[in-house]
Amino acid sequence: QVQLVESGGGLVQAGGSLRLSCAASGRTFSRVAMGWFLQAPGKEREFVAAITRNGGSTHYADSVKGRFTISRDNAKNTGYLQMNSLKPEDTAVYYCAAGLPQSWSDYAGRYDYWGQGTQVTVSS
Repeated sequence: QVQLVESGGGLVQAGGSLRLSCAASGRTFSRVAMGWFLQAPGKEREFVAAITRNGGSTHYADSVKGRFTISRDNAKNTGYLQMNSLKPEDTAVYYCAAGLPQSWSDYAGRYDYWGQGTQVTVSS
């Protein structure tokens, strides 16, 4: 079992930065991939980024490439999403997810564990 708690969301002006954190409890965090997803009002949950269990491989949605960076510190049982050059269209609730011991996925249904989400609002 893995329990996830996100933090770091907030209100920021366009062009600004935020760093989201995902604190995990349980012994299996380092054994599974981690992903970040977003969900805007009235829309389905969308893939943002993923990182393999050892941090050796990262993957991004086209919309965030070059602006967002996913990372993890397994010693601290924590994952991160550094978001730079934020745009109003990045406004959403951001969720971290964990699962997939062998690989990663951009499909939300493949992840077993989810946090409660943190709101990110980017003003123009």
